[in-house]
Amino acid sequence: MHTQDAEAIREALGGVVNLERYPIDQIDSTTGEALIERCRAQLDDDGCVVLDGFIRDEALARLEPETERLSPEAHYNQTETNPYNNAGDDSLPDSHPMNRFDDRTNGFVAGDRIGQDTIIRQVYQNPAFQSFIARVVGMESIHPYADPLADLVVNVLRDGCQHPWHYDTNEFIVTLMTRKSEGGGQFQYVPGIRSEAGENFEGVQEVLDGNHESVKSLELTPGDLQIFFGRYSLHRVKPVEGPRERHTVIFAYAKEPGFIGRPERAQRIFGRMAPIHEEILKHGLERNDNLAD
Repeated sequence: MHTQDAEAIREALGGVVNLERYPIDQIDSTTGEALIERCRAQLDDDGCVVLDGFIRDEALARLEPETERLSPEAHYNQTETNPYNNAGDDSLPDSHPMNRFDDRTNGFVAGDRIGQDTIIRQVYQNPAFQSFIARVVGMESIHPYADPLADLVVNVLRDGCQHPWHYDTNEFIVTLMTRKSEGGGQFQYVPGIRSEAGENFEGVQEVLDGNHESVKSLELTPGDLQIFFGRYSLHRVKPVEGPRERHTVIFAYAKEPGFIGRPERAQRIFGRMAPIHEEILKHGLERNDNLAD
């Protein structure tokens, strides 16, 4: 990277990210490598790392109004969903996790509603930020979604909204809280409950039946960055309480370029599909694993 380019990237991040505490612009330095090792250790331990105070206070004062401005664009949907975001399986008993449905009511601002001039998109597209995330998750590089709806998303939860137990479509997820609700909204997860080798339906059923010995809870605060292996860890957001909305930015990346989400998932989450999803409906979509969702 040219020195001029590196300086421009650092300057762009410096007004938003607490680079003194989290030197993501210098990941090859001693302090940068120490940060990477610390994050990887937390991920290895339980599949989740939280960098509290990742965003500078002065930048957070601009970020909260930004997601507040975007929040009216959220598509709200209320549906009954299982952990696998599919229609279930009539050949299995009602007690099976595939047939355990719960209320999901929340809102998502789609990526095509989030302009290039927003702070959150500038962070999402920043090469230094992407390189940092890639190093933390153990990849040589990561790529922004090619999905115009699901690349950068603002999750908006108002009073009574929740996202019940589920898995993410992508292997890992990066989120940034910009507004905390007055009550509720806790993030809970079960690290590594499934893997590419198998679904572990028995373990999932125990959690759904109320055995929460393996469940971890996080009290995220505005400005916290979370990196989470949500494809393998069952997780949920508990119901929000009070009139203050809970806002979380979702930065979606993939191992390979060109990732597009399933059309039916786009329809459920955003209430519509993009032209690329229409093309997938015609020609099909291949996934690189055999997991249920």
